[in-house]
Amino acid sequence: MYPLTILILLVFFILGNAVRILREYERGVVFRLGRYVGAKGPGLILLIPIVDKMVKVSLRTVAMDVPPQDVITRDNVSVKVNAVIYFRVMEPDKAIIAVEDYLYATSQLAQTTLRSVLGQAELDDLLSERDKINSDLQDILDRHTDTWGIKVSTVEVKHVDLPTEMQRAMARQAEAERDRRAKIINAEGEFQASEKLAQAAGIISAHPEALQLRYLQTLREVAAENNSTTLFPIPIDLFAPFVKSMAGRKTSEEA
Repeated sequence: MYPLTILILLVFFILGNAVRILREYERGVVFRLGRYVGAKGPGLILLIPIVDKMVKVSLRTVAMDVPPQDVITRDNVSVKVNAVIYFRVMEPDKAIIAVEDYLYATSQLAQTTLRSVLGQAELDDLLSERDKINSDLQDILDRHTDTWGIKVSTVEVKHVDLPTEMQRAMARQAEAERDRRAKIINAEGEFQASEKLAQAAGIISAHPEALQLRYLQTLREVAAENNSTTLFPIPIDLFAPFVKSMAGRKTSEEA
């Protein structure tokens, strides 16, 4: 009885150590007596008990959050910046053999690269040229992790935490910029209005009757806006053009 039980347990032990099932996104890096023999999977994997050892590696894209880093920009502004990187293992054997812990190594490399790249940029570039900075970070990380069999696909700077004093200074700068634009727009409007007024003055000087008509139109607008009786003197000079016109008409009729 006991030998049979021991034999059954031994069979289960051997099968448990000899049979592995890997998912579609997993690969198994197999070592035989400490030597690398290949990467296997997915599906059913048969190993030699005690002799073979397998390390599973996931091929799915990993989204790794980079903790906030204290960065001093090129124009000596202290900021806190965090980011996220997306990468995946392309060569499982290199990810296991070339580096001790590829997840930890990639995280540390991302932190140091983030501080190094952002330290060479000015604050305005950090806030306005985010795409260029992301591209530079991605290129540097991808180049360094290539020997580990890792492909860095995307790096995104998520948040830039500015000091309170710098936020106030930027708010004042933005307000001053808006005031400057408002004054320029107002000046342009005054310039365009002066041009139109100059053109109107030229037309009125050539045709004095237009000034009289404009004067009467203004009085009409005043009377329409205020429900009151308006008394105003009419200079005799206002009727001079009409008198001249009537005199010229009578002379032409007598002739």
